[in-house]
Amino acid sequence: MMETTAGTHVHHLRQVLLWPLRLMPATGADHTHQRPWEVLRGLGDAGGGSPWREVVDEFDGDAANFHERHYNEFVTFLPYVQRFLYGEARSGRGETSGAGMRVFRRHDVAKVRVTAREGDAPLTLSIVHTDLYFFFDVDVVMLNLEVSADDLALEAAQELLYRFGRGYPAGWDGEGKALHCMHSVEWLDARDRVLSRSDAQQRDAFLSHVCEKRAPRIAAHWQFMLEPLVYDLSDQPGALRYRQIEYYRMPVMAYLSLEDPRALSREDFIRLGLVTGQGRGSLPYSEEHLNDFERQVCYDRFWGGSGAAPDTRYLCSGLSLIVVGAARSDFFCCRDRGVLAQFRHQHFLLFLIAHLQKSSLLMFSDRLAEALNCLSVVDANSVRRFKRRIRSSFEGFLRFTHRYWFKDISEQTLVRALYQMCAAQLGLERLHAEVKVRVEDMNGYLEADSLRRQANTVVRLTVVTIFGLIGTVTTGFLGMNLLAEADAPMGRRLWIFGAVFLVTTVLTAYTMIKSKRLSDFLDVLSDERLPLWTKLKALVAVWRPEQN
Repeated sequence: MMETTAGTHVHHLRQVLLWPLRLMPATGADHTHQRPWEVLRGLGDAGGGSPWREVVDEFDGDAANFHERHYNEFVTFLPYVQRFLYGEARSGRGETSGAGMRVFRRHDVAKVRVTAREGDAPLTLSIVHTDLYFFFDVDVVMLNLEVSADDLALEAAQELLYRFGRGYPAGWDGEGKALHCMHSVEWLDARDRVLSRSDAQQRDAFLSHVCEKRAPRIAAHWQFMLEPLVYDLSDQPGALRYRQIEYYRMPVMAYLSLEDPRALSREDFIRLGLVTGQGRGSLPYSEEHLNDFERQVCYDRFWGGSGAAPDTRYLCSGLSLIVVGAARSDFFCCRDRGVLAQFRHQHFLLFLIAHLQKSSLLMFSDRLAEALNCLSVVDANSVRRFKRRIRSSFEGFLRFTHRYWFKDISEQTLVRALYQMCAAQLGLERLHAEVKVRVEDMNGYLEADSLRRQANTVVRLTVVTIFGLIGTVTTGFLGMNLLAEADAPMGRRLWIFGAVFLVTTVLTAYTMIKSKRLSDFLDVLSDERLPLWTKLKALVAVWRPEQN
């Protein structure tokens, strides 16, 4: 670990990883109609080896566990966001409706031991909590991992932010060493026993998986962390399956308390804000590219020597949200009312909402593309499945828009500004408009196809009615039955009824078969400008063999 000056020494680090994944439909006869969190809850209750247990939040638990930081978190958000996050009271008797998400937590993994590069000293981080977030009406699950460490060099913190949150290696160097990710990661229990370790150095396993599956292989330690959820493209059985939905780098939040934040150089802030790892006295990108860094990424309202938390700077690039402040400030380090409490509660939730919106929109886009890829217009069953999937996507998108699509989540200046920065950096408005157009195009296609089929049905029924009218008028002109068999024996009458019924059915069916050509004939027949010979040819064309 490199020696650093006092100003670049990180007294306390919090790193939060948020990994959105797409949930695939539950498999198995027992799980088909269950929601994903119900399946996971059942696996835990049935002793199926699931380490995940549902979290009872402070609003449903004992009032003694409801602290001021929870109150501050609640009142930060606007009412419609509160209803999504916490549910709402339905009556004065204390009855409540559920929140829009379900949270599960595991406690068996207590620490993580990481090595950034081969030969570096390993660093052990404490795991604050590991959660899974499920959401109503959205096939998205989010893994949330929060770790902490004390007394780090700034370079070590930069490498941790840069390398830790990666689902698999980006590649390997000439010596076969994994690039841009941790050299090794080990999950530890409370007794420091290794529960799982990374396999990033096993290049051949990753290469063969991509060659065979046309999809990347999730690293072993992340697969372990998500169990009993199973990667959908693996050969492992599992009722709950997931797929990658975004870039393999997980969105990251970080809290860094330093002795003197002012001692950080512009290069340090750029490397923190853009999460580029440690540097050697140079900018990670060209000066031209970084000209608007302060305007695009930095929120400097509290970057001054006054206030409750002086010299506090927020860096938001959409995929990251970093807060840097002074360790000497009691308010900055306070876990109940200060910046650390806000970082772990309000700021985490605004970050989660922004990435929920992005991942949900990408999920809907994937579902539309998959439905279209499976469509075969010559297969009636395929067409029916396509219609069901598009209608389901349209309904889900409506639910998402009214439940989760927020343009503003708070009137508090800091939270509102950070959320808007996240939304702008992630391009949420553009992505929502694009997916909305796609969904409306698909739904418009279904409506147009339905109208076309209805029009065809009307035409066919009209043709049958016209030609059936000829027989009806002919037999009913004299106002009496064509055959006087009213007093005939019952057997004869049934035979005559059956014969007439059969002939009528055959004629009606034949008329339906020829209805399109008969409709064309009627169009020609009704055109007064056409000669008789043309009309006779149109009549003959009804029985003419169709030419390719």
